[in-house]
Amino acid sequence: MYQRILVPIDGSATSTHAASEAAKLAKLCGAQLRLLHVIDMGEYIYGYETPAAYSRIHPCVVSAAKQLLSETRSRLGESGIAVDVELLESCGAQVSAMIVAQAVRWGANLIMLGTHGRRGIQHVLMGSDAERVARTSPVPILLVKQGPVKAATAQLTGMRALDVDEAQDAI
Repeated sequence: MYQRILVPIDGSATSTHAASEAAKLAKLCGAQLRLLHVIDMGEYIYGYETPAAYSRIHPCVVSAAKQLLSETRSRLGESGIAVDVELLESCGAQVSAMIVAQAVRWGANLIMLGTHGRRGIQHVLMGSDAERVARTSPVPILLVKQGPVKAATAQLTGMRALDVDEAQDAI
């Protein structure tokens, strides 16, 4: 089964949920988890900052990233699974490409990451690192969408279940 599961995290609720689900899977499989966080300073800089401002922001971002990895590692490690961490910084590379490269370099059997499940114009405008990882990765992907199951089933309107005989006649 899976021996090495790579879990990219960014501190969002969806990545936290994916990390928790990955820990459950790792426990079942006896797998090792690697938590990965990629710093992309492009998210924090608009191009109008002075070099002095950048030099003050960068250490704060690195410190927050290390804290995120440490806290998540501690929380998941309480369940008795092996968890290590990796912190990378993008110097112009796409975050999704860095995730895939890390998975290949580390020899991951699975990449498990959270997704917001955006659709329509939100998806077009915001893009999706998870989707880019899924499209380009040679390693199997498991996307974890956060949200209660009850909310998903409540949206199942405008359809009906067919019994097997009725379904066969429709074909």
